[in-house]
Amino acid sequence: MTRQLAPHPSAKPKRPPGQDGKVPKRRWTARTRRDFLVFLAMALPNLVLIAVFTYRPLLSNIYYSTLDWTLGSPTATVVGLANYATFFNSNDAPKVLGTTAVFTLVTVGGSMILGLLVALALNAKVRGTTFARSAVFAPYVLSGVGVGLVWLFIFDPGYGVLAWLLRGFGQQSPQWINDPQLSLVMVILVYVWKNLGYCAVVYLAGLQSLPQEVMEAASLDGANGFRRFVSISLPLLSPTTFFLLITTMLSSLQAFDLIRIMTPLGTGTSTLIYEAYLQAFGAYNRAGYSAAISVVLFAILLVITVLQLRFVERKVHYS
Repeated sequence: MTRQLAPHPSAKPKRPPGQDGKVPKRRWTARTRRDFLVFLAMALPNLVLIAVFTYRPLLSNIYYSTLDWTLGSPTATVVGLANYATFFNSNDAPKVLGTTAVFTLVTVGGSMILGLLVALALNAKVRGTTFARSAVFAPYVLSGVGVGLVWLFIFDPGYGVLAWLLRGFGQQSPQWINDPQLSLVMVILVYVWKNLGYCAVVYLAGLQSLPQEVMEAASLDGANGFRRFVSISLPLLSPTTFFLLITTMLSSLQAFDLIRIMTPLGTGTSTLIYEAYLQAFGAYNRAGYSAAISVVLFAILLVITVLQLRFVERKVHYS
């Protein structure tokens, strides 16, 4: 004799089908109508703000990218995709795209790797960790303009602190600002220093949320600290790593303030977003061409985000 199991208490009861075998549609009652109006009252202001200040500028920028428009001019000529063709056929495109790729990869990788190492050190139960955590995170909340000015004073080859120290040892300071390769290294170092605190704090939160019973069981089985970190901690930190990978990559691709302060002419540091700034507000005043570069940056951001959500998230182990 078979016994029919009772439905789980949390299971939602299904509506009985009608005479034609179809489930009748849910009717609008006074309560559902009221709930919908409350939802609109809560969500509509945010949706309006997002539409006005995010999607409207985005669509306007796409439209501007099809114009031959000088910034400040009352007239513009529709040129279609000519601005995009001009950018990709120019000699500056490979350099700008390459600089953007190098800057993004090094800053994202450096911030995450150093942030993880710092988080492991801050996770130790020793005195002074509270002060150390505050000191590590402090550069992230500082103004990028202020940080850029301070580090520019340090790296200046003429009167900077680093040049003064090197002259004390009889050495000349490298031309950090004038050499295109060194200027990119300079900006990358400062950007990683400023943002590794963010990665460290997020990784620290992930480390402190790891199940201690699993770590203790692995320790009893004879696994050393390195083995526990590689086999247990890193896989369990994959959601944190995935979150940081997305946020830091989007932030690096849109980095502007440090580049603007430390290398105003973009010598060796002209990324996509800074090239768009130079084309619109520099000596060129090419607003339409600048808008096309901005659309290219938006497309890259969109593709990277979709690929990360589509493929990278498969490697994430959610507990």
